Amino acid sequence: MEADIKKAGFLSIVLIIGLRIALLLIWLFSQLAENVLEDRLERFDSSAIGFFETLQTSTLDVIYTSVTHMGSVWFVTSLSVVVILSLWFKAKDKWATLFFIIAVGGTGALTWLLKQIYERGRPSINEAIDAIGFSFPSGHSMGSLVFYGFLIYLIVRSQQNKVIKIGFSMALALLILLIGTSRIYLGAHFPSDIIAGYIAGTIWLTLCILVLEWIRWQRSSQVHLGHALQSIFFFSYGLFRHQDNKAIHKP
Repeated sequence: MEADIKKAGFLSIVLIIGLRIALLLIWLFSQLAENVLEDRLERFDSSAIGFFETLQTSTLDVIYTSVTHMGSVWFVTSLSVVVILSLWFKAKDKWATLFFIIAVGGTGALTWLLKQIYERGRPSINEAIDAIGFSFPSGHSMGSLVFYGFLIYLIVRSQQNKVIKIGFSMALALLILLIGTSRIYLGAHFPSDIIAGYIAGTIWLTLCILVLEWIRWQRSSQVHLGHALQSIFFFSYGLFRHQDNKAIHKP
């Protein structure tokens, strides 16, 4: 019981850090969106697009077209079915299954909602690479970050050895980056769309993982939910008071 209470203190630190990161990213997204609406990023977008245009070759066209499809709705949905079945029947992890569905499914809804709010046009329209509809934020970058990011979370949390964890995590992180840059290279998005997608995806993924980890701990511990929340509240309150005192006495 005492160990569970101590772990509640540690969990409160994780929750506080995670929520602060999420709040910071929400602020960054709002600032980016404001700059996009007021056309302050036109020079940045043009410069980045110009750079990718200098890289264009027939070989890269084929590579990036293949990569961009790995962030498409149909591809992510197909792989999601495989992941869900694996989590439910093989890993028998109902909570990971539920939050994977919430994370990936919620991403689609959030992307659609944000696109309707900002209504930014695309640099070009190309149905062959799913470059249709509004542009901000990028659904490919947001969706790939959440989907492949959740896979990274599952890998890191697995019982695999460190070499496999690091190898697969780095490979998936690289894939997320390549999917985002593929959208710029192929003319489907402005660079600021990609950045916004990554930020929004990180916010949503962070919140989903924080809630999932909280539920995992609460269900595996012997601490009653009310006692756990009370422990986290007082620990967090003490932490904030300590920081405030340091700030007050700082010369």
